[in-house]
Amino acid sequence: MPIRLIDVLNHPTLAAADPVVRAASGRAARTQLRWVHSSEILDIAPLLDGGELLLTGGEALALASEDRRITYIQQLAERGVAALAIETGVALPSLPSLMISAAEAAGLPLIELRKVVPFVSVMQAINSSLVSESVSQLRQADEASHAMAVELAHGGGLDRILAVLARITHAEVALASLTGVTLASAAPVNTGTGDAAGSSAPAPQEHARLIRIDVPVRGILAAQLVLRVPADEDENLARTAGKRSVDILALAMLQRMSPGLREVAGAALIRAVDSGSQPWRLQQLASAAGIPASSPLVAIAVRSDTSQQLRTSVEQVLARTAQAHATYVDNAELLAVAGLDVDAPEEGRRRLLAALLELPAIARTLAAVGPLVAGISDAPWSLSEAKLTLELADSPEPSRSEAGGARQPVVDAEAFAVERLAVQSLDPYQRRNFVRQQLGALLDHDSQRNSRLLDTLATWMDCGCNTAHAARELHLERQSMHQRLRRIFELCGGDPRDTGRLAALHLATRLAGLI
Repeated sequence: MPIRLIDVLNHPTLAAADPVVRAASGRAARTQLRWVHSSEILDIAPLLDGGELLLTGGEALALASEDRRITYIQQLAERGVAALAIETGVALPSLPSLMISAAEAAGLPLIELRKVVPFVSVMQAINSSLVSESVSQLRQADEASHAMAVELAHGGGLDRILAVLARITHAEVALASLTGVTLASAAPVNTGTGDAAGSSAPAPQEHARLIRIDVPVRGILAAQLVLRVPADEDENLARTAGKRSVDILALAMLQRMSPGLREVAGAALIRAVDSGSQPWRLQQLASAAGIPASSPLVAIAVRSDTSQQLRTSVEQVLARTAQAHATYVDNAELLAVAGLDVDAPEEGRRRLLAALLELPAIARTLAAVGPLVAGISDAPWSLSEAKLTLELADSPEPSRSEAGGARQPVVDAEAFAVERLAVQSLDPYQRRNFVRQQLGALLDHDSQRNSRLLDTLATWMDCGCNTAHAARELHLERQSMHQRLRRIFELCGGDPRDTGRLAALHLATRLAGLI
């Protein structure tokens, strides 16, 4: 029989602490425990496995900021921790209200221990009971794993393999791809007795617990096993059996879905690039994804409300313009790396930019192509620069890359090289001070008269000080352009082409949008 949180709170060793549930009290009666653990470390969540009652003395929380306390609660909830019990006293007289609110919002039972008890004694007493219970769970999990292996050996598909797991755990189970597509699913067979109407009624799901287990294939994360465990069933059995089934599911995926392993490796590669993994790991994943580790490449970042739908179109473009590629979608962000022709990488990058610009326009979409790099080890830098370019291009200030007031849906990180350098190297005060020194009179004129001389100067300089070209870009008559330039020169202290100020003025116009 599963050991529940309410039973543990009533255990003599913990009842002596005078525990009071301060948040998510409605879950305490049905929350099941897998283990009792004690730690003062605030970054403990990644080291936990889910289902634990975590005991802490509160010393570290007493010194932490409000934001760190809330993050602590959220991380524990995301990890699947069953409950958090905090000892109050001299260091932490009471539980902070923001922590209580965060725990309530996350559905994490938060318990105040109002008296001091030895945590070691609590863990020894309760974990001994949990160990006895886990022996039975391991036996049933082994039976499930064996039955799934037999089903696989007889040619059963993923649905039939999952049905074995569902039958033993009494949980709804599903295997989903990294993009959220359901690969297979199964529901438990109703084994209850009684009349037909009673036996066909679905079990209540409002308090069901979701357990998520990663399923790697050949060391690369390929799918996720999701178990929806009803409140009256054994969560720990479901978790244990689910983990024991990972190897069987991976083998089944390998046998039936081997053509997709390159895509799986590609998704893992993008996630590793995005997180800045070590070069050796990037090279390993790139090889599995079919991208030569030393191939010149660029990273691409796309932000769209329809990034999943856009993925197919982007992959078609990459298939035409790149030697190899990999993509990954995470919520509203589509990330990609594209390996280019070793003999003409710059030309390949230009073709890629042009092809992306030809994609059908999609509302609220903005894409950036990062700088060219020499190999996969430098891909994290290219991606970070592409993301920074997205931020710069999506700023409320009019972008230099806008033509006729319309924002370009695809921007080139190289066109924002000055802005990228300035944001990373100069603080806001330094940028603002430099722009005022160079363009103060011009900025004041635009502000007082609602004119756009700064835009005119920026366009003229971006056009290589070619007046005719700038007039065409701004849709002005040449005479009007000359008149504007004369006024600009008066405000800037003369024609900059005859002085050494040309570069400084050009830089200031580029930085003006960043202040």
